[in-house]
Amino acid sequence: MKGFLGILNNEVFISAVYAWVIAQSIKIIIALIKTKKFQFDRIAGSGGMPSSHSASVMAASFTVGETMGYHHPLFGICIVFSMIIMYDAAGVRRAAGHQAVAINKIIKALGSHKFKFELKELLGHTYIEVFVGAILGIIIALLNT
Repeated sequence: MKGFLGILNNEVFISAVYAWVIAQSIKIIIALIKTKKFQFDRIAGSGGMPSSHSASVMAASFTVGETMGYHHPLFGICIVFSMIIMYDAAGVRRAAGHQAVAINKIIKALGSHKFKFELKELLGHTYIEVFVGAILGIIIALLNT
């Protein structure tokens, strides 16, 4: 266990956590401004501006670049995985959110009471949410290293 606690000194991990916390905090503030009430689901919820997934993975990737060099193979691997995660956030998860909207409407229209809950609709991100999250992550990494 003692060795695992070394993660608390890991610059890559710390940058990613900072990025996630800051992105989620921005989402809370935006939701508060828009709705005039605190939304607990924004604390750890997916979707919204900016993408915390994008911020986290780009902060981790750029911290690797800053500490090991942008020429290092590990930075290349990190960027590839970051691109996959960001593509998924704006593509696959966003499409799943659209499908959830349609399914919820169908269930309501049919009056089916077999489902005790609605499907979560805010899953993915717009491209701008992903882009802003990525820029936020890069800035946090550069400031943190």
